[in-house]
Amino acid sequence: MTIQRRGNPKVPDANGIEKKIKRGNALRQASAWRVSRGSLLVVVVALAVVGTLTWLYLASGDPYTTETLVRQAEVIALTRVYTVDCSEDYENYKRYPGCTPKTCGRAVTDNSVTREEAMALRRLAERGLALAGSDGGASILDLHSGALSMGKQFVNIYRYFGEQITDVFSEEDFRLYREVRGRIQAVIAETFDLDPSLLYLTKPTFFSRINSTLAKTQHDEYWHPHIDKVTYGSFDYTSLLYLSDYGTDFTGGRFIFMDSNGNRTVEPRAGRVSFFSSGSENLHRVEQVSWGTRYAITVSFTCDPAHAISDPAMPITSV
Repeated sequence: MTIQRRGNPKVPDANGIEKKIKRGNALRQASAWRVSRGSLLVVVVALAVVGTLTWLYLASGDPYTTETLVRQAEVIALTRVYTVDCSEDYENYKRYPGCTPKTCGRAVTDNSVTREEAMALRRLAERGLALAGSDGGASILDLHSGALSMGKQFVNIYRYFGEQITDVFSEEDFRLYREVRGRIQAVIAETFDLDPSLLYLTKPTFFSRINSTLAKTQHDEYWHPHIDKVTYGSFDYTSLLYLSDYGTDFTGGRFIFMDSNGNRTVEPRAGRVSFFSSGSENLHRVEQVSWGTRYAITVSFTCDPAHAISDPAMPITSV
């Protein structure tokens, strides 16, 4: 029998096999990365879409969304007016043609009182409030009635300090106060198309000093929402003259209009006058001061001459 000779078997190329293994692994890894990268991209896009939709939903539906009407850094040379529908509050009181609000709203101007005048009025407030002041975070000084915060109560600054008060205030202080008050009355009348002679100063009109000290009495809790026409029936127009700067002299303390579809805020600026019709159309509150001290003057006006008050003057008399 013929024996068939078998050839020598080929020895596998180890280097070639290793190359194929590495190439296969690389291909699999590349394929896996493409799948992973594609999945990651889909996830990122999906999250972005969901996030955007969520933000839009919250922005449109959240009643506490806050819009800043006027920032501290802005200078409002021309009065900026925001019109709102009048409430029915005024129907509960006698109407005075040429004065009772027919068009309601809120407005801000930096062009009625200079910063220098605001600083002079602030120094007046600091001297008066240095005589006493509240134990809590809110103190007032009313030059008309003489009311001054002292501890947990109020005293009449003119009776309590008597003739010594002439060492604290001067005729120039009262002259500036009267002049600034008159300019505020004029800009309110012009903005709301009123007869200025039919608009009267009313009480309470006062300086306020607010800081972050914890409240000791309900008089210190200035941050509660309220309506001026409801709280003080005589009010028809309310104004605030700021004597210090938000973000520099204090933080917190912004003025907040609380509308049904969101909050609108005004950031205080020394010399800035913010004013508005006093009815329910302008429900508002003051944000709690978190640092520093906020000074302002609240100047209130009525259309009812029975509730008018006169300006303070030297020699000092209380009304």
